[in-house]
Amino acid sequence: MKPILLQGHERSITQIKYNREGDLLFTVAKDPIVNVWYSVNGERLGTYSGHTGAVWCVDADCILWFSKIGDTRHVLTGSADNSCRLWDCETGKQLALVKTNSAVRTCGFDFGGNIIMFSTDKQMGYQCFVNFFDLRDPSQIENDEPYMKIPCSESKITSGVWGPLGEFIIVGHENGELNQFSAKSGEVLMNVKEHTKQINDIQTSRDMTMFITASKDNTAKKAGLFAGLAAFGAALRDFEHGAAAVLVPKRLSHGKCSSQPRLLWQLFDSATLDHLKTFRTERPVNSAALSPIFDHVVLGGGQEAMDVTTTSTRIGKFEARFFHLGFEEEFGRVKGHFGPINSVAFHPDGKSYSSGGEDGYVRIHYFDPQYFEFEFEA
Repeated sequence: MKPILLQGHERSITQIKYNREGDLLFTVAKDPIVNVWYSVNGERLGTYSGHTGAVWCVDADCILWFSKIGDTRHVLTGSADNSCRLWDCETGKQLALVKTNSAVRTCGFDFGGNIIMFSTDKQMGYQCFVNFFDLRDPSQIENDEPYMKIPCSESKITSGVWGPLGEFIIVGHENGELNQFSAKSGEVLMNVKEHTKQINDIQTSRDMTMFITASKDNTAKKAGLFAGLAAFGAALRDFEHGAAAVLVPKRLSHGKCSSQPRLLWQLFDSATLDHLKTFRTERPVNSAALSPIFDHVVLGGGQEAMDVTTTSTRIGKFEARFFHLGFEEEFGRVKGHFGPINSVAFHPDGKSYSSGGEDGYVRIHYFDPQYFEFEFEA
C-alpha cells in the first residue's frame, strides 16, 4: 500500500477533510495555508489565502446532499487569527468573514449547507461560545449577529459536528464531556461524560446514525444517535447504491430486492448518547474515523508532540491503527508518519483513507485488493 505524499504545509497538520463526493481533500495546519487537493492523484488544486494564524478546522458543503450529483460550493475555515471565513470552493474567493474575540476551534455546515456553526476558545478572558449563522440571511454575517449564540462557561469546546438533518450539534469538551445542543433553541438536549480527558475529535458515520470520539485518555468510543434515524441512514445507503428505498415506520423495503424487509431499529441506542464500543490504545488518540463500507475503525495518535524528539518512531506509536467495529480488536497498522497523527479520514467510497501528522505531511493510502478480501476471525 504505497501512499501518495502531499507536501503543502510548513507546520503540523490540524485537520483533513474530504468533501461529500470524495474527489477533493481539504487540509489545514498550524500555518495560515488552506489547501485543496485532488484525492485521486494528490495534485494540488489550489489554496485559500487570507488567514494570518494557525487554521484549526475546515469543512465543505454539498448543495444536493441526498443526490449522487451533489456539488461542493463553499468551504468554511476557522483560525487562531480570531476569524471564521467562508470561501468559494472553485475560485478561492473569500465570500464572508466573521471576526471573533478568540480562536475558532471547530466549524461545520449543516445537512443542507445553509447554516454554519463554529465554536470559539475560552481564552484571554473571553468565554467559549457556539455561534450559528444562516447563510440565507446575509445580514447576519454583515452585522455579525448570529441567529443563536450558546455560551459554554465550564469547559471549552475542542471538537464538534452536526447531527443528522441539522437538528442538533454534538460537541466534545476539554474535560471529556459530550453535549448535544439543539440547533433551534440552543438548549442542552443531552450531556454525558464517557471520557476522562480532552476529546480531540468527533466524526460521524457516512449515514450519520452514529459517531466516534477520540480522546487524550487513550481511547476512542463509538455511540449511536437516534434509533429512528437508522432507517433514514439505511435508505440513504441504498439510494447511493442505486436502489429505490421506501421509508416506513419500522421496516425498510427495497424496490430493487425481493428479500424480506430488514429490521433495523434494534441496532442503535434510542435517544441516548451511551457509548456502544470502546477502542483502547497505549497512547493518546487524536483522531478516529468510521469506514463507510466495512465494520472498520481507523485511529490516529501517538505520543505527545512535546516528547517526540526524545522518542523513536517505534516507541512513539505513530502508526494508523485499524480495529474491527464489532469485536473491538485491532487487525492492522500502517506506518509512515514521523510524529503523532493528528487527523484521519476515510474516503467516502471506503477504498482509501488519508492521515495528517505532526510532521506536516498528508498521506493518501489506497487499499490493496487483500484489504477487501480480508475476513476477520473472531
